[in-house]
Amino acid sequence: MDKKAKKRIEVIRQKLSTLQQQLAGAKKQPDDPQEPARLQAEIDKLQDEMTKLKAS
Repeated sequence: MDKKAKKRIEVIRQKLSTLQQQLAGAKKQPDDPQEPARLQAEIDKLQDEMTKLKAS
């Protein structure tokens, strides 16, 4: 892995942490019924990207 990929993985980890906290909050307080699904989709996308970066 090059420096760029390592930096991107670190950024993804930070975003995942934030998104997981938001998802937990959205599940506890369902103001917008679409929000948990949107957050989960974004988490899945970032996890896929991180997996691809680690594989390269």
